[in-house]
Amino acid sequence: MTTSEPVRARYPLLSSTGFLWFWSADSLSLVGTYITALALQVLAVDTLRASPIELGVLGAARWLPYLLFGLIAGVLVDRYRRRPVLVAADLVRAGLLALIPLSAATGALNMPVLIAVVLAFGTVSLAYDAAHQSFLPTLVPPELLTPANARLEQSSAVAQTCGPVIGGWLVRIVGAPLAIMVDAVSYLISGLIVARLRVAERSEPPCDRNLRRELREGLTWVYGHRMLAPLAIASHGWFFFSAVVSTVYVLFVIDELGFDASALGLSFAFGGVGAVAGASVAERAGRRFGIGPMIIGCRWLTPMGYALIPLAHNGVGGLALLCSAQFLFGVSIGIDSPLEMGYRQAVTPDRLLGRMNATMRSLNRAAIVIGAPVGGVLAAWLGIRWTLWIAVVGLLISALVFTGSGFRHARSGADLPG
Repeated sequence: MTTSEPVRARYPLLSSTGFLWFWSADSLSLVGTYITALALQVLAVDTLRASPIELGVLGAARWLPYLLFGLIAGVLVDRYRRRPVLVAADLVRAGLLALIPLSAATGALNMPVLIAVVLAFGTVSLAYDAAHQSFLPTLVPPELLTPANARLEQSSAVAQTCGPVIGGWLVRIVGAPLAIMVDAVSYLISGLIVARLRVAERSEPPCDRNLRRELREGLTWVYGHRMLAPLAIASHGWFFFSAVVSTVYVLFVIDELGFDASALGLSFAFGGVGAVAGASVAERAGRRFGIGPMIIGCRWLTPMGYALIPLAHNGVGGLALLCSAQFLFGVSIGIDSPLEMGYRQAVTPDRLLGRMNATMRSLNRAAIVIGAPVGGVLAAWLGIRWTLWIAVVGLLISALVFTGSGFRHARSGADLPG
């Protein structure tokens, strides 16, 4: 036995070269994504002086394509190979993001242009996301899906920790438009990495297919499944009320509390730290307490964290509350995401993976499309603090209903097909 064999036995994912390259590409692009997430909002608030309603429209534009085309994207991903979709989407997104600093340099950047670029970016991301969530099962066996998703979630958490801090620093040094250019480069490199993967994918010709039947089959699988149905419905509510919070959070921190982009990035970084911690224990927690109870518990943790935000005021104490809120939110995401994705991928046949993922992700994003402008309107009408409290109450009600569902009995092995 070589010295590397005990290590590979303990960490079986190291034996999957394809997963390691995929993980690297995903991690790189995620750092850039979190830089852009902060830079876009600072650009809209500080440079373009966006109103709460305009911020809501900007947030909705990112996810509107999921509402319009999400289910169709799932059908197409189930028909064709997924790696070419991932590569093309990364390269196109790199080009779209590069348009933002170019428009700023030429004086053509305004809120309508920014919204249009974000809308196009969301359309391409829709195809990428549907393929991404369905591509992982071709890289690792079913028993490694939860650990693989945990590693991806840890990367996301690290990116969430580093990205906003780097983004806040870049915004201060070079400005928001050039900070977004960093994300464009990360997508370019990610696409080139994925392009070199050699994976044997199932590829069925699109002949003898019926779009309406395929759409119905995907919807029936999700909303007719005894475990996926309550998970999907609870997730829709969670995304709606979380979108309300995320829409007004930047306005609350920068305009109402008077913090700068660095403080905003620091609070987001604490969310990343929490997500790293959550993802580190997700697999063990799922085995010990069960998939259903752990995911439900995380849905309670989100409003507990978010309830700290409207209590915050300017100063060190207020910033500590914001960081604590994001940390608790990050823990909930870090535990929830790998358990949920691993469970969904394990209980769904390969031929339905694209439609299952696209159905749940698209309708979750549809909830954001509705929740983001609702958050903007509520903030303009009632004020930001009242809007935050409304979202917290909504998340609590969603968690309560989810707790009473049959999903509390979900287990990783008991619900597998066949």
